[in-house]
Amino acid sequence: MMKLLLAAALIGAATVTVGAVELPPDIAKQGSIKVAIVPNYPPMEFRDPATSALTGFDVELGEALGRKLGIKIVWQETSFDQFMPSIATGRVDAILSGMTDYASRHEAATFVDYLRSGPHFFVQQSRAAEFKDAAALCGKKVGASRRTSFPAQVAAWSEAHCVSNPIQFVGTDGSADARTQLKQGRIDAAVQGSETLPYIMDLEPGAYTPVGETFTPGFTAIALPVKEKALQQAMVEAVDALIADGTYRILLAKWKLNDNGIEKATINAGQ
Repeated sequence: MMKLLLAAALIGAATVTVGAVELPPDIAKQGSIKVAIVPNYPPMEFRDPATSALTGFDVELGEALGRKLGIKIVWQETSFDQFMPSIATGRVDAILSGMTDYASRHEAATFVDYLRSGPHFFVQQSRAAEFKDAAALCGKKVGASRRTSFPAQVAAWSEAHCVSNPIQFVGTDGSADARTQLKQGRIDAAVQGSETLPYIMDLEPGAYTPVGETFTPGFTAIALPVKEKALQQAMVEAVDALIADGTYRILLAKWKLNDNGIEKATINAGQ
């Protein structure tokens, strides 16, 4: 009996040791983590018009991750072009702000993927009959923010599917400008991230309709310093824990992102 009890105790101890993930000492000591965010990408992150408080899927996910890790999330507002420099210089410990995991970024940061994403074509609902599938966009004017990866992605899709009748791409000053040009008839279709399109359609009921499927599918991820292996592993396990306990699914449903959910966190799965 004593041998059995000792064996059980050893197994239990091994289980605890294997399951435990240590945060970097400085983060564990300070009890907080500095996270970069640009709150202008609803429903991922934005300021509540009524209260000016930070809100959105990423914000609520970040707070839930903090609770799982036993640390406080300290949001640091910055600009998109400062994301990578902030990680490189240690001004922030992480980026959680609708950031896409691209292989080209893997030398600068390590990405913990927590959401499926990708560009999606959409048109005015009044013209839906003209665009029964994405092939109908060939030869048409399609607009998207020139500051994103959408221009290159649209060009690649056009080259693969439109051959001698390519899409005429129109660069815009952000997604709001693309929608304005769409309403004015200056473009025939626009491109929006699949994670944001349902939110936009809710803001303007009956205005838009999606066309085809999400193209160039990828992942939205938490960016972390390449050398912080312990923090990376802690984040992976925290995301998986939120998936397992149902918190993740509740947040997906709240922000109408059910189609973007993942089953398990991955690291650097972006192409």
